[in-house]
Amino acid sequence: MTPTAPLLLLDTHVWLWFALGDTGRLTASVRKKIEAAAHGGKLAVSAISVWEIGMLEAKGRIVLGSPCEKWVKTALTLPGMRLIGLEPEIAVASSRLPGEMHGDPADRILTATARAHDAVLATADERLVEYGKAGFMRVLDTR
Repeated sequence: MTPTAPLLLLDTHVWLWFALGDTGRLTASVRKKIEAAAHGGKLAVSAISVWEIGMLEAKGRIVLGSPCEKWVKTALTLPGMRLIGLEPEIAVASSRLPGEMHGDPADRILTATARAHDAVLATADERLVEYGKAGFMRVLDTR
């Protein structure tokens, strides 16, 4: 019996790069893993990533090429993609993460979401990669 592939939760920046087709930021190997997850219906983003995209666009730190609401709607319809909401259990768990986890609220929610859904977090964030290497969650280092 073949084990089922885990859910792949994209960190905000990875979702942005993938949705925009920014091939320079994702290696061929990482892109293949994301595409395989999408093909298997195992690709996800957290609601906090939608908020982060909105904030980055509002502050002028990113340019999406279309109005933010439209971009998000389109990016959430990528094949195999699902949106994971911010459930009360995830919100509480984000405030009680084990080990040494930094204080960024979005990163804490992403981490709690990955842990709650037994997902692999695809990220280039060194602090999250190190947290995963410490055994607190599964990560796919996209660097």
